[in-house]
Amino acid sequence: MKQKIALVTGASRGLGFGLAAALAEQDYHVIAVARTTGALEELDDVIKAAGGTATLAPLDINNDGAMQHLCVNIHERWGGVDLWAHTAIHAAPLTPASHVDAKDLEKSVATNVTAASRLIGYVTPLLQANNGRAVFFDDPAVGTQFHGAYGATKGAAEALVKSWKAETVNTGPKVDMLTPNPMPTALRARFYPGEDRAPLADPRVEAKRLLSLLA
Repeated sequence: MKQKIALVTGASRGLGFGLAAALAEQDYHVIAVARTTGALEELDDVIKAAGGTATLAPLDINNDGAMQHLCVNIHERWGGVDLWAHTAIHAAPLTPASHVDAKDLEKSVATNVTAASRLIGYVTPLLQANNGRAVFFDDPAVGTQFHGAYGATKGAAEALVKSWKAETVNTGPKVDMLTPNPMPTALRARFYPGEDRAPLADPRVEAKRLLSLLA
């Protein structure tokens, strides 16, 4: 039986790390994409310890040429992808809308909107080849106070995914957008310093819960 292939973008920490580990436990070969080599190596150790396999891709999703090359390599080596989970995000500092920093906004647009849009184009044929599905994650904080640069670009990305989902109902791939419970991630720590993290969901447990919704 052909092994299933999962592509996880933003796999080095938080929910992406949890999803990659959980998918490996479900017998997927995980292609883990993130900028931080050390964190990817830690993920690889976790996956191997559980008897799974992974291919590490220490890449920045903003590097268009590198992402094109990765998708070509995936096609040549595996033929397609069964599941793509996208968690890569740039979280600009919280600030009033009237004080959004131009560089923060530019980086947020590049990572959260432009790179995501390009990846949809590159990964679609890989998903269609395996009758696969794409999974994205929304954030209820979009549109709330002080989330200007992050919220505007995260909201734009969510709108893009919703359009893609509507467009592919009859043609595939299947597109899902799920809502994670709050987790003690580095992103959340930047937004809510000093928060009591005890009640927050463990990312690896939350990843398994979210994947169970796809079954």
